[in-house]
Amino acid sequence: MKESLKIFKALCDETRLRIVELLLEQERCVCELVPPVGRTQSTVSIQLSKLEDLGIVESRREGKSIYYRLANKKVVKILKIADKKYEKHKR
Repeated sequence: MKESLKIFKALCDETRLRIVELLLEQERCVCELVPPVGRTQSTVSIQLSKLEDLGIVESRREGKSIYYRLANKKVVKILKIADKKYEKHKR
């Protein structure tokens, strides 16, 4: 229960939620996240750091770039369930 609560608290921020949605598709570096998120590189980096501290994303360095990917499979499951509920409710 505590892990789910931690995930929900992390995803209640619009910027963090958007970042996680983008990382559902594939691993990305900060420079790939900034345009679709619509925030500054600094803001995206700060939010990625928070997500990493919470164990939701993990990173790897390749040269000067840092790439992020989802680290917690429970996040994927929660978002898929939420998306299905939303689609049912929309109809």
